[in-house]
Amino acid sequence: MARWGITLPLIGVPVLEHRALVSELAGLGYTDVWSAETTGTDAFTPLALAAQWSSDLRFGPAIAPVYTRGPATLAMTAATMAEVTGGRFVLGIGSSSPVIVQRWNAIPFEEPFKRTRDTLRFLKAALAGEKVTAEYDTFSVSGFKLERPPAEKVPIMLAALRPNMLRLAGREADGAITNWLAASDVAQVRSELGDAELAARIFVCPTEDADAARALGRMLISTYLTVPAYAAFHDWLGRGEVLRPMHEAWAAGDRKAASKSIPDEVVDALVVHGSLDHCRARVAEYQTAGVDTPIIALLPTGGDQVEQVRALAPRA
Repeated sequence: MARWGITLPLIGVPVLEHRALVSELAGLGYTDVWSAETTGTDAFTPLALAAQWSSDLRFGPAIAPVYTRGPATLAMTAATMAEVTGGRFVLGIGSSSPVIVQRWNAIPFEEPFKRTRDTLRFLKAALAGEKVTAEYDTFSVSGFKLERPPAEKVPIMLAALRPNMLRLAGREADGAITNWLAASDVAQVRSELGDAELAARIFVCPTEDADAARALGRMLISTYLTVPAYAAFHDWLGRGEVLRPMHEAWAAGDRKAASKSIPDEVVDALVVHGSLDHCRARVAEYQTAGVDTPIIALLPTGGDQVEQVRALAPRA
């Protein structure tokens, strides 16, 4: 089936005020609700609530870091989410970033590829109801077994930006979750992933004020794409040279110059903006290019976000 996702909670909207919107989403043509976890809500609580407000949607975190919860806790959380969603849960995990893991959660950010791979392998065994005693490269587990394993398989998807993680996602997981890419980048990502599900968070700024949209886009791009993993991702995608002035200004501590140096064409490729009809069509381009599950992340414009979500639905 053609999937169409939305990121919830909406920015600035209290979690409990999403009930009416969530109950409408399936009728509008949305199939998925995905959360995020940075400095706002946690990844799971909003989904557990939303699952009680809709019996048709699929729910997933994009993503839960593999460092900030112990392996057993992550398995218990996933099993609980599978239960409260009636089996409509996908577990999205990934390494996250040094800022979130180390600076904010006081956990060493070491060997992210191996930690993600090891967590994936542990979770596959634990969520299948196995008793796990294993020595992994980055941690060990002795004698863990879920008291309430899921009745059905819980799909696991990996946050993946570059070939090694994309290949791991295609080989051992049920798919990959990516973001900060243009529709024209999808073929390159898909070539490494293979046929597994590809989900992409797409930042959407529904305004015809191009200057305002680009200003917000530049701020976000300079904040995200200077993170080493995203910098390497865009080097691999071929944007290394065009983003070099941004990286140099950022390294020199000049945040304004870093943001200002980002060309319009880069912003327009990575941030969807324009009229609601135009934005919906741009998101559909990602599907045409090979994304199975586009996940709209609505950026604030001062407009009514609930109405914007309705207008961005595939059946609008």
